[in-house]
Amino acid sequence: MAKTVAVTFTISESLLTAFDTNDRINQYMIENLPADAWRAEPPEGKGRTVAAMVAHIHNVRVMWLKAAAKGSKIPEQLDRVSVTPVQALKGLEQSRAALSAVLKSALEGDGRVKGFKPDVAGFFGYLIAHDAHHRGQICMLARQVGHPLPQKAMFGMWEWGSRGKA
Repeated sequence: MAKTVAVTFTISESLLTAFDTNDRINQYMIENLPADAWRAEPPEGKGRTVAAMVAHIHNVRVMWLKAAAKGSKIPEQLDRVSVTPVQALKGLEQSRAALSAVLKSALEGDGRVKGFKPDVAGFFGYLIAHDAHHRGQICMLARQVGHPLPQKAMFGMWEWGSRGKA
């Protein structure tokens, strides 16, 4: 007779996994982005390049770390003009790891993140929404400048089930 193993669901672990998955989707997008899209100038010269948007995602994370994790090891900001895809991937991994520690601490503590209201659940939502907003902008800009992401990658960014585990 087969032995049944009970799986315990915890919202804390699920939130941390969702944050990690969100970051893997950022990585997947960057890895599948045509190289010519990285520094292509936006239409009419207005707005950020893809490189600048990716740097912005990381730099906003660093801003929150400076507010919420003073005294901890905080990654360096990325230069929006000179950042390469490899540097961006490394930076995003560093800011993800540092924020994961902040999120885990808040989940194990009183549910608060220093400098953010209302609570840690709202902070998760904010962080994922911010990344998703800019992923949409990046995909649109890549298309506008004639270097769209492959269709497979566009659909692949929605595959949270397969991107959920490293």
